[in-house]
Amino acid sequence: MAIEVGSKLEGKVTGITHFGAFVDLSGGVTGLVHISEIADSYVKDVKDHLKVGDAVTVKVINVDKDGKIGLSIRQAVDKPPEQQQQQQQYPPRGPRGGGGDRGGRNFRPGGPTRATFEDKVSRFLKDSEERISNLKKSTESKRGGRGGRRS
Repeated sequence: MAIEVGSKLEGKVTGITHFGAFVDLSGGVTGLVHISEIADSYVKDVKDHLKVGDAVTVKVINVDKDGKIGLSIRQAVDKPPEQQQQQQQYPPRGPRGGGGDRGGRNFRPGGPTRATFEDKVSRFLKDSEERISNLKKSTESKRGGRGGRRS
């Protein structure tokens, strides 16, 4: 049986690592379920969710040229229609808690349009100057010793 992207298959967990789990599919073919594709909730340790020998249903999410197969357990689970619609409306957040390519800063659907490059640069300069002045104030107060400020 050819393994195609989008197909759901039954498999057995054969190995667990800190970054995911290896699943044996039919015919001795093995794929990897990345830790981010194990559950919809945050997965700190793969061993909290899976054990070697567990039978799992997985969805094939990619097949590389070199034969590596990417699998997902969380995408293989059928969700109620209202949950699917909500996920399409708001994409999952990136590793830093932001909203994808929006940088995670105050994004509201239907809110103000994107800031221009000049706006971003001026905001960056303002923030940088504030940080530098705060840093100078804190380091000046720590210097000086007995005689107060140096000139």
